[in-house]
Amino acid sequence: MNLGSYLTRSSTFWPDREALACGDRRWTYRELEARANRLASALLARGIRPGQAVATFAGNCAELVETEMALCKGGFLRVPINARLAAGEVEHVLADASVRVLFTDAAHVEMAREVVDRAGTACEVVDYDGDYADLLAAGAEDPVAVEVAEDDPAVLNFTSGSTGSLKAAVQTTGNRLANMRKRLMTPEHRPGDAERYLAAGPITHATGMGLLAAFSRGTSVVVLPRWDAGEFLRTVESERITSTFLVPTMLNQVLAHPELKTADVSSMTCLRVGGAPVSPQRLREAVAAFGPVVMQGYGQAETTSGVTVLTAEDVVRGIEEDPELLSSCGRPVYDTEVRVVDGDGDPVPAGELGEVVVRGPDCVREYWREPELSAETFRNGWVHTGDIGYLRVDGYLFIVDRKKDMIISGGFNVYCSEVEAALYEHPAVSEACVVGVPDETWGEAVKAVVVTRETTSAAALVEFCAGKLARHKVPKTVDFAAELPVNRNGKIDRRAVRDRYWVGSDRKVH
Repeated sequence: MNLGSYLTRSSTFWPDREALACGDRRWTYRELEARANRLASALLARGIRPGQAVATFAGNCAELVETEMALCKGGFLRVPINARLAAGEVEHVLADASVRVLFTDAAHVEMAREVVDRAGTACEVVDYDGDYADLLAAGAEDPVAVEVAEDDPAVLNFTSGSTGSLKAAVQTTGNRLANMRKRLMTPEHRPGDAERYLAAGPITHATGMGLLAAFSRGTSVVVLPRWDAGEFLRTVESERITSTFLVPTMLNQVLAHPELKTADVSSMTCLRVGGAPVSPQRLREAVAAFGPVVMQGYGQAETTSGVTVLTAEDVVRGIEEDPELLSSCGRPVYDTEVRVVDGDGDPVPAGELGEVVVRGPDCVREYWREPELSAETFRNGWVHTGDIGYLRVDGYLFIVDRKKDMIISGGFNVYCSEVEAALYEHPAVSEACVVGVPDETWGEAVKAVVVTRETTSAAALVEFCAGKLARHKVPKTVDFAAELPVNRNGKIDRRAVRDRYWVGSDRKVH
């Protein structure tokens, strides 16, 4: 099988329909198919073999979409790298995945070349704003469809790891196919041939997860080059956008933007929100602004696609008659199974707290080259999410806390140990505890509480971390303490540190 064949089929069915738009540039399905074939064939001609890793490290652009389709066609292992990562993190990804080609843009090409040179890896850097055109010209437009097996790795989805380094969920071709099938079979997610989908967030992140399903149905995809709430509203109006996906931070900025009062958003039929919990008040405000088209969901890199969905109808019902629903992330989608279990892995009764575990054909089975972590997370066919929650008797899932030391800020995962490791490199820091705290803009903000051995300032520590971590991982604020609380084992009691910042909150995730 070959996932790229779905684009080929759509180019046959709707050759002159607009497939992709970014700014003033437009591609029909015929044109997108031709360019994806050119890129896939050019990579094969350069000796890149199916199954070898090809990475992207760039901000949103149409070329990212072309590359994804080409990598599907050529049977390559796609490695999307978050454009916010620091140089050391990019170097880790390139080495860990044995990346052969790295696609980048003008904003990141200098760092990309420096990282490749420093790592000494056999990795070619291709600049979307430079030699990318030459690479395309070297390829052919004849359809490319390298046969792959469903168990073959298709995507390495790198996220922050609890060990302080990045880890990659291995999404197979079968996982990606299940993702597409779920979206096509679920009314709340199903793209259509009249739909215009706005890729507003990073295509390398959750925003891009639905592209293959969209192209399989002849949907038009519009790419927002960079996030700006005002530009988002103007694009919805000018492009007559029907659906999009936002993380809560983006939604907050849209709802606070002065242009929302005058923007024409009447074309919107589906506003999906996910990546982090959404407050009930924000859901109410979103419905007031966009109408009864707002839905939210829950998923992870380890599940490839959405696990649960709170439908637009659920949100309206929550506003009108069942307010508890607005704190739920919904019910399981299509062929996904969800349980809440105790420490032994046994299901607990409805309403009782436990760890959320998930099973389904889109759930991954391992982390890349991490056997111990894989054994901990993937057990007996279930993904152990590390989230604490409960199921209502009618099947709605409520997430109330996290078992793992993880913060979700602006839709991105931040592991506390990773930030603490950076802080401990500062000579003034004696002890450090990093926690997530409520934040109106980001959902959760990264806060560091530190004990120092010599005088320093919060600004100095923030600046120090900025040189070592991606922007979203750098502490927004730093508090100083004479000492940090410890548990009975003498370890820093992170929960005790964290709880004082969540007094008055009915749940410890935002």
